[in-house]
Amino acid sequence: MNAMNARNDMKRRNRTWWKTATGLLLTAVMLFPVYWMLNVSFTRDQDMRKSPPDWFPVHSTLDGYRTVLDQQMPYLATSLVIGLGTVVLTVAVAAPAGYALAKLRPRGGGVIGFLLLVAQMIPGIIMAMGFYAIYLQLGLLQSVPGLIVADSTLAVPFAVLIFTAFMSGIPRELIQAAQMDGARALRTFWSVVLPMSRNAVVTVSLFAFLWSWSDFVFASTLAGGGAHEPVTLGIYHYIGNNNQEWNAIMATAVVASLPATVILVLAQRYVAAGVTAGAVKD
Repeated sequence: MNAMNARNDMKRRNRTWWKTATGLLLTAVMLFPVYWMLNVSFTRDQDMRKSPPDWFPVHSTLDGYRTVLDQQMPYLATSLVIGLGTVVLTVAVAAPAGYALAKLRPRGGGVIGFLLLVAQMIPGIIMAMGFYAIYLQLGLLQSVPGLIVADSTLAVPFAVLIFTAFMSGIPRELIQAAQMDGARALRTFWSVVLPMSRNAVVTVSLFAFLWSWSDFVFASTLAGGGAHEPVTLGIYHYIGNNNQEWNAIMATAVVASLPATVILVLAQRYVAAGVTAGAVKD
């Protein structure tokens, strides 16, 4: 019996070892582009022409990061404004909508939820063409407010679904208690429901910021050539047939990745709770 238990323990350890090794291998493969981005950002231009290239920046340089500070800061500032504006607009629209679908239960709520799912399936380039025609008439092309509204259309359907699922799990007794104290629907939403939906707010804000920060389709279609371009277009300006500034390109990519990485690390606890919202319904 003891020998059988020992063999079973050994088999389990072997399976665990293979699972761990496989996981580490897959993680290394997925993270290799990130490492190569960092490596190239410190590599001199002349060293990029080597065959094969250096796996480590033996003769490291900060020229790429100096180029970022000299040329890319306006693009980064524009992306930050667009990202924060998208977060504010998305939460302002999606939170009341999620509350209405979850607690007020309007007629046709199921149809609205279905339409939100359909809206997420529309390709971004189709929406960009529609926005271009509208903005051309309204004079909003190459403007920051225009990009904020366009990026919000990507985030709002997802945000409404997240808020609806999360707010459905809030005990109805709390809302009834607020109503008994004389609070109307808006006051109940602002004073009771929204503070309890902090995890959903953080989750929605994070995804809205990431989508707007990494957007290229709307940016190139609606803001290309304007005075206020996001960092995705700033990087794109480095790419050309005669361009050899790969360290500047990768340095810009590294700097552009930092805000999203920091926000994701700080908010991961709230995101884990927000994306699992609605598992327990009232």
